[in-house]
Amino acid sequence: MVFSSMIFLCVFLPVVFILHCILPGMRVKNTLLIIASLIFYAYGEPVYVLLLIASAFFNYVCANCINRWSEHKKLILFIAAAGNLGILIFYKYAGFLVESWNTILGMSVPIPEVRMPIGISFFTFQAMSYVVDVYRKVTERQKSFWKVLLYISFFPQLIAGPIVKYHDVEMEITKRTQTLDGVTHGIRRFIAGLSKKVLLANTLGLTADVLFEAKASEVNWVLAWIAIISYVLQIYFDFSGYSDMAIGIGWMFGFHFKENFNYPYISGSIKEFWHRWHMSLSGWFREYLYIPLGGNRKGKFRTVINKMIVFLCTGFWHGASWNFLFWGAYHGFFLLLEEYIPAIGCKGGRVKSCIQKIYTLLVVAVGFVFFRTETMARGVFWLKMMFTGFRKNPAAMSLAVQQLTPLYLLTLAAAFIASMPVKDLLKNKRGYEPVSYILSFVGLILCILYLASGTYNPFIYFRF
Repeated sequence: MVFSSMIFLCVFLPVVFILHCILPGMRVKNTLLIIASLIFYAYGEPVYVLLLIASAFFNYVCANCINRWSEHKKLILFIAAAGNLGILIFYKYAGFLVESWNTILGMSVPIPEVRMPIGISFFTFQAMSYVVDVYRKVTERQKSFWKVLLYISFFPQLIAGPIVKYHDVEMEITKRTQTLDGVTHGIRRFIAGLSKKVLLANTLGLTADVLFEAKASEVNWVLAWIAIISYVLQIYFDFSGYSDMAIGIGWMFGFHFKENFNYPYISGSIKEFWHRWHMSLSGWFREYLYIPLGGNRKGKFRTVINKMIVFLCTGFWHGASWNFLFWGAYHGFFLLLEEYIPAIGCKGGRVKSCIQKIYTLLVVAVGFVFFRTETMARGVFWLKMMFTGFRKNPAAMSLAVQQLTPLYLLTLAAAFIASMPVKDLLKNKRGYEPVSYILSFVGLILCILYLASGTYNPFIYFRF
């Protein structure tokens, strides 16, 4: 089940929310959320719900063992990390590793056909952060397995993030309040995210999919740039839209998740971009990998190495493909460049700021070419077309022009505006509140009409 589906919008969410409001006592409410979350996951993954429960129980036991046998806590932490990463590697990377092994060594080891559980990257990282926090004494171990299960399986952030750390929601699992202001804020935030996903990302994604599937003979620089601009906006509104929906649902139930996106496309450097893009993931790697590796405490060279390791892992976290590894290393390289040439990221006047923003957008767009394409060879081809595909090509121009419908152009303009902090400039203006309620209502109606028509509605996180 996904947020942008009629069964979730019209049945699951209203029923669970109403029951959560009327049921007495926090224990009963938490039981409801556990059952609802397991049903939510089992709707699409009926077998792998057992894996989710087993993962939660394994990490619950490891945290208890760390608390009980503190003299062996390093060994227990190693076992916990090995177990979590082992599950992740088996389900997500087994096929890729065997295929790469066969290619490199010329062998023919059978490639395992393992179906990847949805959201495994998200709930595994959450489970690991809980055990590590107990090890570091950042938080006390949770005596109740059911509260750990709720933390790991809570449906808003289960399959698409944001990655929530246990100490950020520990108190709200035990004691939380639902207020009218919180619920109305959550509903508006949810509708904003749903509108991003359904009205913007889906429309742009349809164009991106059509163009990226074009034959090589039908691609020129115009088509290539329309495709990558569409995809760059699609992936942002898809990711941030789901995060907005998760945060909004959290508010509705009395939980307060941290922000996950902060207008990344206004960044003036790749470093700033990663302070604004998928902040829960970059924060997770910073806290649980970069700092333990030494962070920036061991000299500039070691800092660069640590950052490169982190971004290789960031790329690999997104998917089992050389494209994702390259994407991570690519971003790591530009962070390295900015580390050794600080002038790139240093603030200046308006002209320099404009150049920096163009530089950042160009670097991000080129990186997303490899994020989107299936193979490195295909990515190189698209990159070549973007910058050298100027040869006259009537077929490519015809296909490109076909995509420039009034709906697409209107969506593109809306996406450009929505990717900028326009809302922050308007929210303190007189009349903003009533207008925002009206826009939320209109957005919800449009989303329902779109979804009811059964049109294009991809779930991008199948790859992750």
